[in-house]
Amino acid sequence: MAAEIQPKPLTRKPILLQRVEGSQEVVNMAVIVPKEEGVISVSEDRTVRVWLKRDSGQYWPSIYHAMPSPCSCMSFNPETRRLSIGLDNGTISEFILSEDYNKMTPVKNYQAHQSRVTMVLFVLELEWVLSTGQDKQFAWHCSESGQRLGGYRTSAVASGLQFDVETRHVFIGDHSGQVTILKLEQENCTLVTTFRGHTGGVTALCWDPVQRVLFSGSSDHSVIMWDIGGRKGTAIELQGHNDKVQALSYAQHTRQLISCGGDGGIVVWNMDVERQETPEWLDSDSCQKCDQPFFWNFKQMWDSKKIGLRQHHCRKCGKAVCGKCSSKRSSIPLMGFEFEVRVCDSCHEAITDEERAPTATFHDSKHNIVHVHFDATRGWLLTSGTDKVIKLWDMTPVVS
Repeated sequence: MAAEIQPKPLTRKPILLQRVEGSQEVVNMAVIVPKEEGVISVSEDRTVRVWLKRDSGQYWPSIYHAMPSPCSCMSFNPETRRLSIGLDNGTISEFILSEDYNKMTPVKNYQAHQSRVTMVLFVLELEWVLSTGQDKQFAWHCSESGQRLGGYRTSAVASGLQFDVETRHVFIGDHSGQVTILKLEQENCTLVTTFRGHTGGVTALCWDPVQRVLFSGSSDHSVIMWDIGGRKGTAIELQGHNDKVQALSYAQHTRQLISCGGDGGIVVWNMDVERQETPEWLDSDSCQKCDQPFFWNFKQMWDSKKIGLRQHHCRKCGKAVCGKCSSKRSSIPLMGFEFEVRVCDSCHEAITDEERAPTATFHDSKHNIVHVHFDATRGWLLTSGTDKVIKLWDMTPVVS
C-alpha cells in the first residue's frame, strides 16, 4: 500500500513585490506614496527620486533631483504633498510635489542645524517642522514663516524622533541610550521626563497614539515598549534580533510591531498579548539557590573552604545563581525573550509549553536594513538597505 503524502504546512512569510535599484549610495530614507504605485527616496548620493511603476512592471524615476549635499532624512505629507528633506550640511529643504508626481517645486530652506540633520518631521496640524541634528540640537520651525520657534540641547546625537499631536509631546532618542520627552508650546518647551533602559544607543522610535505606547530600538539588539499612557514608564523588553535594531514601524489596526535590523531580520511582534516586565537582577554574594559563594566573596570561600563561582542571573525571576543551578535555557516570549535564555532550574520546570509559544515571527530580508516604511492600507512594507536597494514587500501573510 502506497504511503499517504501529507501536504506540507504553509509557511506564512512576506512576499517580495519589487526591487528598486539605481541609487549610487545608501538610500537613507524612503516612503511608499499612498494610493499610488510609487516610492520617494533620498540618498547619500545627493539625489531625491520619485519612482513610479511603469507598464513594464518596473519602477523608474519620474523625478530625479540633485541636492547640494547628501540627503540624510525626509518627511512626506501626502495631504499637501509637502516633502521636507534633511541634508548633511544642516539645511532642511522643502518642496511641493505635483499631483502626477512628475515635478517638485522648491518652497523654502531652513538653516536648522550646524551639522547633519538626523531626523525631520512635518506636523500639518500645527504647521511645524521638527528636526534633530548631529549638533545635539532639537529644533522646531514654523513652516509658514520659516522662523525658528525654539530648541533644546540633547545629551547626545539624536537618532529617533516622534511627536504626539494631541498632547504636543515630542520623544527624542539619542546615542547615549536615553529617551527624552519634551512638552512643546508655540515658542518654548519644558522637559517632562527622561527614560533610560538600553545599554546601547537608541536607533529608532515608534509612537502609537491610540494605546499611548512608545517603542524604542537600540544598537544593544533590543526593543523596549514604554507604556506612557497607562503605567507611566513601565518598560517591556523585546529580544528578537542578533544585530542592532535599525528601524521600527507599528500596525495599529492589528497591534503588531515590525522591527528590522542590521542582521537583515524582519521581526513581526504580536503586541495584543499581556506581556510581563523583566525582573530586576538581584545582588548577592552567594548563589540564591545553593548558597555557594561567588568568587569575590573571600570570607565565605575561606569559611566554607570552597572555590568561588561565577555569578549568573535567571532571566525569569532575576535571582543571582551559579552555573550549576542555572544549567538550562528556555525561551520566555511573554517576557520578550523569543530566543532561549539562561533560567534557573526551578523556573525552567515551572515554564509551561503554552508559555513557550512564540509571540513573534522571523523573516529574512537579505539586506542590512537602515529604514522601513509601512503602508497599513495595503499591507506593504518598504525596506531600504546598505546595499543601495529598496525592497517592497507584501506583509499581509504575516501582518493580519
